[in-house]
Amino acid sequence: MALDRIQLANFRNHEASRLDGARAFNLLIGANGAGKTNLLEALSLFAPGRGLRRAQLSEMARDDNATQGFAIGADLVSGQTPVRLGTAVRPDRPGRRLVQASGAPLPAARLSEWLSVSWLTPAMDRLFTDSAGPRRRFLDRMALAVHPEHAAESSRYDRALRERNRLLSREDRPDPAWLDALEREMADAGAAVCAGRTELVGMLSDMLAQLPDAPFARPGLAITPQSPADPTALARLWREGRGADRAAGRTLAGPHRDDLRVTMAATGRAASECSTGEQKALLIAIILAHAELAAGSRPLVLLLDEVAAHLDPLRREALFERLERSGAQVWMTGTERDPFAAIRRVAAVWEVEKGALLTPG
Repeated sequence: MALDRIQLANFRNHEASRLDGARAFNLLIGANGAGKTNLLEALSLFAPGRGLRRAQLSEMARDDNATQGFAIGADLVSGQTPVRLGTAVRPDRPGRRLVQASGAPLPAARLSEWLSVSWLTPAMDRLFTDSAGPRRRFLDRMALAVHPEHAAESSRYDRALRERNRLLSREDRPDPAWLDALEREMADAGAAVCAGRTELVGMLSDMLAQLPDAPFARPGLAITPQSPADPTALARLWREGRGADRAAGRTLAGPHRDDLRVTMAATGRAASECSTGEQKALLIAIILAHAELAAGSRPLVLLLDEVAAHLDPLRREALFERLERSGAQVWMTGTERDPFAAIRRVAAVWEVEKGALLTPG
């Protein structure tokens, strides 16, 4: 068990929704536009960052209550005493998301110390053909399972990077001492980020190497170009690159430019060159390997949006078996129940209609 007694107030099309009686498998069934993905997005906010849609906070509030903010609460059930997690946007602070654990304020970056949250959405079908940014965020989100502090180090690096870019683009003669200080900050945080990514890819690769090529294609993983996981080397890289960076108005090299390279292990072909079905299978294989890797360290919540409908029966059966072995709490959406027949007996099921929930059945 991971999350239960989930409550949403004024979130997207949910005015006041509550889910009690969650299980290891949880199904949200309803027509397109009913509010199923909105529920997954709410749960994704129990991870650092902007959630599975990467939306602005102002977009998440219910349209007719946009000035009232929104609130999401859930019990994290992983021991004897549940921890009540909450995240909200208050009307008087519309641009800031507040987070609490059992009533005590908590920095959003520290949510990863309590649980791991991962997701797979239809929008991620473009992951291998998109720019490097989404793949980097995907990699960093998975790295939280290995290093919960990864989110805080990423935030620290991004803040220093933005300030360095500001100086390079707006100052005629940036203060070298100030640049030195920013680059030291970036180097310390960036080296930690690089180390976390490298360790994750190594662990995932070891796990994937033990798996067969069917029914899901086995991926090969690498980070390219890999920045050095050494603070001294990173600081030197930026110090020597100040001239080129000033000309460009931005920092041209570093962890923020790294990419996750995925290939089909059996052929060595880049994922971007594979068919749509092959890309989906590669992505699912990575998600499943990560779920098994993360099992046992902290509660793991997997949010799988419309994943079963696009798989043949053989792959659906394999998916459900692997999910059960992972020990994760799984939330899946669908427009009908038939694709979930194999797990219907053990799953909690909610019908979702126009932002309202029916009793699980």
